[in-house]
Amino acid sequence: MTLAKMIAPHLPYLRRYARALTGKQSSGDAYVRATLETLLEDKAQLSAGASPKIALYRAFHAVWGSSVADHDHDQASLSKMTPDMRLQALPPRNREALLLTAVEGFSAAEAGDILGLDAAGVQAAIVEAQSAIEAELATNVLIIEDEPIIALDLEALVKDLGHDIAGVAATRDEAVALAKSSKPGLVLADVRLADGSSGIDAASDILSAFDVPVIFITAYPERLLSGERPEPAYLITKPFLAETVKATIGQALFFHGTKS
Repeated sequence: MTLAKMIAPHLPYLRRYARALTGKQSSGDAYVRATLETLLEDKAQLSAGASPKIALYRAFHAVWGSSVADHDHDQASLSKMTPDMRLQALPPRNREALLLTAVEGFSAAEAGDILGLDAAGVQAAIVEAQSAIEAELATNVLIIEDEPIIALDLEALVKDLGHDIAGVAATRDEAVALAKSSKPGLVLADVRLADGSSGIDAASDILSAFDVPVIFITAYPERLLSGERPEPAYLITKPFLAETVKATIGQALFFHGTKS
């Protein structure tokens, strides 16, 4: 099987992971391109016994890890930090473990294979990441979703994380009006809305008014993960798992909260 055929089915999801990990489409896609260049030079990385998907993510981490260092702060120094500083000090390994399992669907053992940890190390990293992110980033969330049951599920998840609900909108116009009146700290947006309008257009209108992180929810993630045009940094696939929503919210708030 050719290299292209081995990795093509997994590339959209590696882009999703890289964008969530770095906080931007541009930087995430750049790491993915660097990974592909590395694999073209050394195809043996995909034939080392692991599945093509695990080998691809492992190759990505070899590239990513060469430019990102873990942080080591004692409790005394952490106590003197602002919330933003403490989030910046959160070890990348913890966020990696959380995203690989909650968003990308790897088991703890598979994530450990990618990261060079055992399953217990992965679980410990996940707990640390969740605790740090949830403790520091409470906000109010605008939900743009036309399916009442899905909207209720999202409301419950958001409240369970300690956030408030800024409002629920089923159309583009409702969403923009609610955003202007409530000034949410996060937007969760379905791509296709009740009246045929687009959650992407609603988010664009909102972002033209003020800066807020946006997470898109879609049943067709591949269409927004091509790497060929401006695309979302944060994307959740329908039907979604609670862990995926929670992890993605944490990442979106993490990077928005640590912007300089």
